[in-house]
Order: sequence, then structure tokens, then C-alpha cells
Amino acid sequence: MTRRQQILDIAAELFAERGFHGVSVADLGAACGVSGPALYKHFPSKDAMLADMLVSISEELLSEGRVRVRESTSPVEALEALIDWHIEFALGHRALIVVQDRDWASLPAPARERVRALQRDYVDVWASQLRRVDLSLRPETARATAHIAFGLINSTPHSGLLPDDQMRELLRTTALRAMGVPTDPRVSLRSES
Repeated sequence: MTRRQQILDIAAELFAERGFHGVSVADLGAACGVSGPALYKHFPSKDAMLADMLVSISEELLSEGRVRVRESTSPVEALEALIDWHIEFALGHRALIVVQDRDWASLPAPARERVRALQRDYVDVWASQLRRVDLSLRPETARATAHIAFGLINSTPHSGLLPDDQMRELLRTTALRAMGVPTDPRVSLRSES
């Protein structure tokens, strides 16, 4: 892990705990074991740090989501892989979910637009697979269904009261059911019949 990524991880934890505006550059430096101004070797500002944090994770979600779909042999398998990926992200990045939710308004406008575009593309990755499972789904319904699954999985920072292995299984089962994904291989799919 690079020093830059270590700083972002520490910043995410602090921002999640105290809010973006509740953390000073001096606080960030102290938590990272350097002086506040030393952080400027890695990021031009605290705003840039928040932007990098949220843009990079949005890029990672989209990139890995596309890989999971490409490596799947059916739309149901693709949705299962997407759900597994998003759960993996949610369990491993609880702080980032809190930061995105609470500190979205603090994100500089260009970064906010970039994150929105990446998120729209990520939603479309899910929606296209949902429409392959159920050909009757309209695009807007498929996108809404994907958002419902995200909301469920992204509740982890608040609902994650179980150990991660139990939480993982509960989230997976609940997300599959919420999206109406058939998990019994004997169930024929309209798209494949």
C-alpha cells in the first residue's frame, strides 16, 4: 500500500468519525504521524483528499463490476458476482460509505460530477444484467432496483451488527431476494427460454 493510500484510509476513518469539517489538516497529520503541512506533499488540499477518496473508490467499483460481469457465464451469475463484489466493498470500506453519504456536499463540484458519472455507469452495469434476467423490466425500473440493492448493502455501517461472515450471507440473500434474482438453477429465465 502506498503512503498516499494510507493517508486516504486514515482520512476516511477520521471523516467518518467526525465529519469532513470536523477534521483539520493538523488532525490528519497527527493521525498519519506527520505534520499537517507535510500532507501537502501528497494532496494539494483537504478538499482534494476528499475528492481523490470518493472518485477513486467509484472508479474501482465500476472497474471491478465490469470485470465481474465479463467473467460471468450468465446474467444471474453476473448479478451474484456484482452483489458479492459490492458486499466485499461495503464490509471493507464502511468509513467510505459514511463519508460519501454525509459529506457529499463538501465534495468539490468537478469531483462530484465525476463521481456521479461513474455511479451512473455502475448502476447501468447492474441494470443491464437485471434486464437480461427479466426482459420485461424497463430501464428505469432496472436502475431503481439496482439502487435498492445498493441501499441495502450500503446500510452496513449502520446495520452491520453481526460478524462479517454472517453479515455477508445475510446481505447476499437479502439483496438477491430484493432484486428478484432466481437462485435455483432449475428456474428457467425468460431471457434464456
